[in-house]
Amino acid sequence: MIGFIVFGLVVGALARLVLPGDQHLGLLATLIVGLIGSVVGGVVANALGTGDVFELNVLGSIVAVISAAVLIIIADRLSEGGGRATA
Repeated sequence: MIGFIVFGLVVGALARLVLPGDQHLGLLATLIVGLIGSVVGGVVANALGTGDVFELNVLGSIVAVISAAVLIIIADRLSEGGGRATA
């Protein structure tokens, strides 16, 4: 369980690093997004037959970072009020 949390934090941090600009997320939000991304990556890897949901593998890790990056973009847009321009 601790390994899963640490990996989720790493995934969240990597996702924030690959995105340009400043994201308005704290450490806890980064951890949560990374954990969700890790589960998504594990499910995709499991569906493709390359590993179990909670097993560390390359394909699952790549999908985890990509899905976490997408979640960060969504969370950042939602925190800005839906992405609407303010005057």
